[in-house]
Amino acid sequence: MRPIIPKSPEVPKEFSDKEISFLTKSVFGKIIEPQSCDVLFVFSGTHPGHWEKAIEAYQKGYVRRIIVTGGRSLTGTPHPDWNGHTEAEVIIQHLLAAGIPEEAIKSESSSSNTLENVLFAKEIFDFNTVESVMFICKSHATGRQWRTLAQHLPKHLRYIPYTFNAFYKFIDDFCIIPAYIAEEINHFSNLITRMEQFVIER
Repeated sequence: MRPIIPKSPEVPKEFSDKEISFLTKSVFGKIIEPQSCDVLFVFSGTHPGHWEKAIEAYQKGYVRRIIVTGGRSLTGTPHPDWNGHTEAEVIIQHLLAAGIPEEAIKSESSSSNTLENVLFAKEIFDFNTVESVMFICKSHATGRQWRTLAQHLPKHLRYIPYTFNAFYKFIDDFCIIPAYIAEEINHFSNLITRMEQFVIER
């Protein structure tokens, strides 16, 4: 991953309770119980949580219509098994495989970041026709993505987050990568180690 904003900036040694509360709300947003909404907005991403939570929300009856966003991230690492497909295309494949009807899904596959997810979605869906939006994203991105929706979509809309936790593995102090890539690197590293041991023994 090549983040534009550092993922691990220097952290002050001490925070007041007020500062901790402010940062927590800014990052994770408000806690709101899931409830029925007019449409589901799926932010782009390669983590399985993006389609797993979308499928869950549909199967639980929270939504009947789904907006899927995502082209190719400019800062993320392409999934090795996706064969050039966009993030939206892969998410939709999983939704269809889970039995969600194609007519329930609208999508855009040109966006490369959170802002574009929202702006490009406006081109394929009229948000003035709905009152409530449930949105899927990583838990630690909830606040930022909620604010992006509120900033650029009609002001009357009500938002319900439906999020998932994502975990990253640190390769060193300067690099954070998705877990599936870390697993491949670890597997390759172990393979090299075994090969070196074989050569030494021979």
